[in-house]
Amino acid sequence: MTNNKFHAAIFSFLLLPGIVIAQDDDVATVEFENPLDQTVPVADDPVTDETVADAPATADAEEPGEEISEEMLLEEFARYRRLVGTGTLDEADIAAKRIVEMAIRIYGPRSRETASALNNLGIVQHSNKQYDAAIQNFTSAVEIIEYTEDRLNDALINPLKGLGAAQLAIGRPDQARQTFERAAHITHVNDGPHNIDQVEILESLVETYIRMGDPKSARDILDRIHIVNVKFFEEDPMGLLPTLMSRADWQHRAGYYADERITYRRTIRIIESSQGKNSPLLVEPLRRLGESFYFVDMSMATVQQQGTVANGEAYFKRAARIAEDAEDMDWRESARTRMALADYYNYTNSQNRARTMYSQTWDYLSSDPERITLRDELFANPSPIREDPLPIFAGRGPIGEVPPDELLKGKVTVTYNVTSRGRIRDLRTEVDPPEFTDMQAVVHREVRRRMFRPRFVNGDPVDAEDLVFEHEFGFTQADLDALRSDQEESE
Repeated sequence: MTNNKFHAAIFSFLLLPGIVIAQDDDVATVEFENPLDQTVPVADDPVTDETVADAPATADAEEPGEEISEEMLLEEFARYRRLVGTGTLDEADIAAKRIVEMAIRIYGPRSRETASALNNLGIVQHSNKQYDAAIQNFTSAVEIIEYTEDRLNDALINPLKGLGAAQLAIGRPDQARQTFERAAHITHVNDGPHNIDQVEILESLVETYIRMGDPKSARDILDRIHIVNVKFFEEDPMGLLPTLMSRADWQHRAGYYADERITYRRTIRIIESSQGKNSPLLVEPLRRLGESFYFVDMSMATVQQQGTVANGEAYFKRAARIAEDAEDMDWRESARTRMALADYYNYTNSQNRARTMYSQTWDYLSSDPERITLRDELFANPSPIREDPLPIFAGRGPIGEVPPDELLKGKVTVTYNVTSRGRIRDLRTEVDPPEFTDMQAVVHREVRRRMFRPRFVNGDPVDAEDLVFEHEFGFTQADLDALRSDQEESE
């Protein structure tokens, strides 16, 4: 009976939605929502018989020889959940390690309970950016489940998702791709090729391919996700909306802006058909559709790209009108929609219109103390109206089947001023290591092209000086050695 209670506690926690690991451009440029909606602790070192024998007593065991019970394990797990829920991750890490020790003592080092405990520890370590330890613990959890069950058991999915996310975090998308593909395959074996639960894993694969510089494969996976979702929501078009919005976001990240626009238009048609042409639900897809026109889809002919920025105005205006007329419109969404129209006018150099819209939005957010936090968030510092993605690897990078040398980190630092009109001035860049001048030039060019929403003080736009932007990139020692060799030959 108690054993069943333990399983119920562990696996119900694995389904909790609040455990999201932010990838630093990291792993992501992103910040992308991690596939780790799970939890289970792992030890930093491999689990051995000596580890079990030498493991320290838990906080509940006051006497050195006191037996550890399942009830004590459940209490520690409940404490662990509370710590994770409150974001107290250092203490959660300690609790997770205790749970691993207790699970090993009660159930043995090769038990499903120990595998679950290791998985939870891996999640906390990932959150604390202890990626190598997390990888070790996720791998241990996988090995235990393979030993106790088989290589296609669905219990492998959670630790594989964690392992893939950690591999992405250390700059190894080549390894992450294999891990996520294995997790997706296991869902196919257990739940069929069109199961809805695989979508989260497939989205992680999209992220992986984007980081590998392979947008075509990312697009293929997005099509697979769409087929699965359409099949699942066949009788519920409105239920398809969150997946369509997510699809458009991924298409944007992969650089398929024309596809992104098609997806938003389909979303808009579904809402209009079901909720009417003035539904507040239209505001976000209309705004995002307008923003997509800032970008050029390189998969299209140049002639098709002419005038695309101007095409966004109608969508910004319609979104703003609906937001203003809707009685039940969320004020945050209304403010962001007003701001989007103001940014558009600024971007297209319609300064008078931009100033008017910025001023109206400032007043709108100053009318209630509850709104001032958002006002400061939107106006306190210059914010780029559009940003093109920057490469995260210099040189070869971990692309394809050949693993790279140990990945090292470089950084381009950009210092610049932004005028009250949102234009860049006095831009300076430097790169470390200094040999990566090509990466320095790419970052310099991209930042120089940006237009900004200016900083505002007391409702008025002002200049902002000595702003700093940093872009980290990965490189291998072989890349650096090659650059140094080329420089020596040219001297």
